[in-house]
Amino acid sequence: VQLQASGGGLVQPGGSLRLSCAASGSINVMGWYRQAPGKQRELVAVITSGSITNYADSVKGRFTISRDNAKNTAYLQMNSLKPEDTAVYYCYARRTVISIVHEYWGQGTQVTVSS
Repeated sequence: VQLQASGGGLVQPGGSLRLSCAASGSINVMGWYRQAPGKQRELVAVITSGSITNYADSVKGRFTISRDNAKNTAYLQMNSLKPEDTAVYYCYARRTVISIVHEYWGQGTQVTVSS
């Protein structure tokens, strides 16, 4: 499975951005992690094929993850962005085949929140 991410860029504090991640095959779980300079990679949000979601506390109420199963694509709508949201965002996908978990990562996309 390959992941193709798009979106990201430079936005002022309080602004919005939308990330997309398209998978080349069927996926159980899709989402995003992020990594800021000097910090470990952390979960941002994930969504299952049944639309069960999980968010990092730091983004709850500001970010919304959704997906289109027919297109194997997930979206991350980021509102009320803060400078501390600045990071490289990585698309993530996971599927289980015959009890074996396979994880996939897309290329990172830079999100910069600055005035």
